Amino acid sequence: MALNNTPVGERIHIGFFGCRNVGKSSLVNAITNQDLSVVSDIKGTTTDPVKKSMELLPLGPVIIIDTPGFDDEGVLGEKRIEKTKKILRSCDIAVLVTTAERDLNEVEKNLISIFEERKIPFIIAKNKSDILAQENKLNTEVKNKLNSSEKDAETMRKEIYVSAINKIGIEDLKNALGSLSKSRENKLFLGDLIKPKDIVVLVTPIDSAAPKGRMIMPQQLAIRDIIDANGISVVTKESELKETLQSLNKKPALVVTDSQVFEEVDKIVPRDIPLTSFSILMARYKGFLETAIDGVNQISKLKNASKVLISEGCTHHRQCDDIGTVKLPNWLKKYTNLDLDFEWSSGTGFPNDLKKYDLIIHCGGCMLNENEMIFRMNSAENQNVPFTNYGIAIAYMKGILERSIKPINM
Repeated sequence: MALNNTPVGERIHIGFFGCRNVGKSSLVNAITNQDLSVVSDIKGTTTDPVKKSMELLPLGPVIIIDTPGFDDEGVLGEKRIEKTKKILRSCDIAVLVTTAERDLNEVEKNLISIFEERKIPFIIAKNKSDILAQENKLNTEVKNKLNSSEKDAETMRKEIYVSAINKIGIEDLKNALGSLSKSRENKLFLGDLIKPKDIVVLVTPIDSAAPKGRMIMPQQLAIRDIIDANGISVVTKESELKETLQSLNKKPALVVTDSQVFEEVDKIVPRDIPLTSFSILMARYKGFLETAIDGVNQISKLKNASKVLISEGCTHHRQCDDIGTVKLPNWLKKYTNLDLDFEWSSGTGFPNDLKKYDLIIHCGGCMLNENEMIFRMNSAENQNVPFTNYGIAIAYMKGILERSIKPINM
């Protein structure tokens, strides 16, 4: 049950790419053992990316993504290719599906160049190996290639001969995917900031926008990290924080708060107790903390009519006190005393052209994986647009940024 509940942003994203009619969808169905994708002999059957969250041994929780053909044609074809390029942004592992009876074509070589440029580990799945007639012929061909030269042998280690129809090589492909997965054993949210028996107080406001019956992902990550580090987790609301601190028999090693109540919590927590926020920890966890700290200084450089993009990685029903569309813009206008021009993006709708923006303020990215967040950060940096996130921006405007990042730099 726990694996099924693993958040999207924490799952390994495996994308299947290639030309039309090479059997991507059939191979995805064979890997997942489900009729996930529609299969047809007609080119271009897959018109939109198809995603499936599942457990795939030996990898664990994954998202399998079937994509439209990268050689699609026409106006609609170009739009489908653009959707496939978006999938590439978040891929942890790529599978290039081609056919066993021919060499790689230019489209497939282009895809490999993209994988290598973006440092995406990949495997070439040579599908339809059954059409090579006899299994002995296939084995001889593979053996000859492996023995031809050291360079060819290195290439062949990335190649798996499969048949989606006859279920040949499927387990070999799964094992190869497992060998390419990134190790996440040392990836900690806050566990490296505490010692065994340390008390960590988590301040979690419950407002109208909070999901019913569950906690948001950064709060879950924090609790699990504290438990794994043999620490003691204490969860409270901001309204009970003062009483919570007074009731403890020893000083907390750390207080972590939701950014929305940063100012209030800062006044309650004594200066000798380290304080930070879930959003700041998430920026570190996703790999863009340093960039976000540098980017936040742009707030003081904004002018009238400066354009600010506020971006969220998830899509949800907007509340009257929504942080992204209401609270954050109001705090910015109050802090700068300027008439700012705001735009918003959500989900996968992050713009390609960022040059018109003077500042990008992103959410923590808990529903996006690390690759997607790094892609967005790099896109902003490459276009010389300062990039920060909600928690760091709020701490900066409330005058507590130095205090809130000190626990991480200690």
